[in-house]
Amino acid sequence: MWWCDRRTFLAGVALAGCGFQPVYGPRGAANGVHGQVAIDPPRDASGFAFVRHLETRLGLPESPTYRLSADISISETELGVTPDQVISRYQLVGRAQYSLIRLANQEVLRSGRVDNFTSYSATGTPFATRTALLDARDRLMVVLADQVVSELLITGEDWR
Repeated sequence: MWWCDRRTFLAGVALAGCGFQPVYGPRGAANGVHGQVAIDPPRDASGFAFVRHLETRLGLPESPTYRLSADISISETELGVTPDQVISRYQLVGRAQYSLIRLANQEVLRSGRVDNFTSYSATGTPFATRTALLDARDRLMVVLADQVVSELLITGEDWR
């Protein structure tokens, strides 16, 4: 137990010495962002999962200062093929192109693109395959939303 406390103390001293500052700390990049970002409404089910997760991470705005606009695209490729030439696995590749806009003057403060992927199994019944596809899309939207939030929080001092 004593060694664990000493390691924690030394890690804290090392991080403080290099200028590390927690993003959610009192003077961190996320300070003042929670509840300040209005997100454009979703266009489809995948967009709904994306927006829902963004709102979970950024908070629901009461009087927003910023607006986040995102264009999401998903492509699907075949990954696994059995000896009988039956596709057994698919990969979903997602891309979210986003822009953060200041509502007061419509200035684009930050824009970027995040990419990621997930996959799902196509074995079993058509119902099981469809359920796996929907789950994979939801997982992909959570990952993309987390990447967008991470980029916004990391760069928060630049655009706030």
